[in-house]
Amino acid sequence: MCGITGVLRPGGLRRDDIDAIGRMTGALVHRGPDEAGLWQDEEAGIALGHRRLSILELSPLGSQPMASASGRFVVAFNGEIYNWRALRSALAAGGSAFRGHSDTEVMLAAFEQWGVEGALRRFVGMFAFAVWDRADRRLMLARDRLGEKPLFYAHAGRAVLFGSELKSIRAHPAFASRIDRRALVRFFAEGYVPAPMCIWEDARKLEPGCLAEFDEGGGAPTIRRYWDPVAIATVERSDAEALAALDAVLREAVTLQMVADVPVGAFLSGGIDSSTVVALMKQLATGPVRTFTIGFTERAYDESGHAQAVAEHLGTVHTALVVTPEDARAVLPLLPEIYDEPLADQSQIPTYLVSRLAREHVTVSLSGDGGDELFAGYSRYAAAHARWEQLRRYPARHVAGAALGGIARMLPAGTTRRRILAKGGRLLAARDLRTFYARFVQRWDDVVVPGAYGANAVAPAPASIAPTCKGLRAMTDYDLTAYLPDDVLVKVDRAAMAVSLETRAPFLDHRVVELALSLPDRQRHRNGTAKWLLREYAHSLVPCAILERPKMGFGVPMGEWIRGPLRQWAAALLDPAYVARAGLLDPAAVSACWREHLDGTFDNQYLLWDLLSFQAWHASVLSGRDR
Repeated sequence: MCGITGVLRPGGLRRDDIDAIGRMTGALVHRGPDEAGLWQDEEAGIALGHRRLSILELSPLGSQPMASASGRFVVAFNGEIYNWRALRSALAAGGSAFRGHSDTEVMLAAFEQWGVEGALRRFVGMFAFAVWDRADRRLMLARDRLGEKPLFYAHAGRAVLFGSELKSIRAHPAFASRIDRRALVRFFAEGYVPAPMCIWEDARKLEPGCLAEFDEGGGAPTIRRYWDPVAIATVERSDAEALAALDAVLREAVTLQMVADVPVGAFLSGGIDSSTVVALMKQLATGPVRTFTIGFTERAYDESGHAQAVAEHLGTVHTALVVTPEDARAVLPLLPEIYDEPLADQSQIPTYLVSRLAREHVTVSLSGDGGDELFAGYSRYAAAHARWEQLRRYPARHVAGAALGGIARMLPAGTTRRRILAKGGRLLAARDLRTFYARFVQRWDDVVVPGAYGANAVAPAPASIAPTCKGLRAMTDYDLTAYLPDDVLVKVDRAAMAVSLETRAPFLDHRVVELALSLPDRQRHRNGTAKWLLREYAHSLVPCAILERPKMGFGVPMGEWIRGPLRQWAAALLDPAYVARAGLLDPAAVSACWREHLDGTFDNQYLLWDLLSFQAWHASVLSGRDR
């Protein structure tokens, strides 16, 4: 796990590029505290920077940026290629020779033997990389299939800047930090900025499963998708065949992801997903397995007892930490710098704390991320589908939707009644299940960002999700290509890398993903039971009596905290005069939402966390603390 960054300048590097690349690389020191590396070709106009967190091949033979054996390719690489040993054997049979034992060296040999896109299709792993082709004088940026590893790019005049995090791009003096108001609308709708958008106008996220090519003239990249989950077709299998297939691919994924030259552990909540991963680790490990969890003093949010029960049954070396409001308050000032752009996922706080706890003992931690999106674990799927089936039969629902929207616009901005009516109008107007689901999970409409583009708009379908998708696939594909990479994986990657911890997610091995998406709905959700197949599999590893409990998620008691110990912090950020001075949000809408929460009329904790996350981030930007 590492941090990468760089500059491509048509006509050759300038002095400010050469001066900036060191600062750009230094901005990522938390992602790679073990070593810094720079490579540049001034005449060709390319500079690559790398920060290393040593996981495999701890010697200098694993240092980056690294050149291929022929010298044609130079790469800066973040992530892990889990099947590097199998690829190395295949490449050696084809004539490749190796000096060390790093997956980076295998990656470069694969580029030389199969080409960059051919190699990408053979990689099993999580990665983001920048590779310069010295023969064709072109820069290629690539991101893994599910988006576990981040990669941003931006234009600053004629230069192309890129990096693992926005702070590295902003370290170049030519980058203009102008907030994209359209992205801000999408942030308040979703709670995150969806790819390819970025909070800054001139920056973009490379979408998962994509390869971007820039020729030596810079300009807009050519982007090709080398993997598309939407194209995966349903396959009919018996339940026994599906369970056997799941065991084979998941066991292989855990086996590969446990390989490291440093200590490896796992996050454990006690739920189906993380317990399955830890149970397999325990079966496959040759030594003790370390597990980590976070608990809360508020019982309604505390999962630590469930995690302890699973840990005791499996016999892991378990460490738990109970989080107090004071612990959360200490994390709040760190969030804007950690996340670089607004993210309104309350679980970012416990995610950071459990990552920090794990890093005291291990360098790599496995997680159960992806299980809910792949196996339909969220309760909102059943709720949204039931509501869609009710509403889609109303013959005049589009007319009714327009009428509700009109009534909503006459109510005060920011009030819950306005939001309910406006959302009802958008749901009635939906023409397909994918659009309905996207609107079902949205939070704010664009009223909170006055004058911005996007009124009642639905974000474009990531990965070109077909509107004709039916059933669970229409909803889980949306989450798999939007919510998972742009919220869940951002939350985990930034929190873990802030403390130099590598996280790995066996469920996101693309072979596990392809199997899960090929399952018919009845094997993902049956008789009211979510994650049916995965649940059956988990029960073969951990007794049902230990695993079965109501789903809690990984939330925090934010509603109580912002009425109590965090109230002063929240009130300062939501002060109408302060909001008005920034000129980005509607002070009246913000105040109405805050007032309803304080007087107990409505529990607006999630909407308020959207506002507080943005306000805290923006305050950090204005002060320069986020750089």
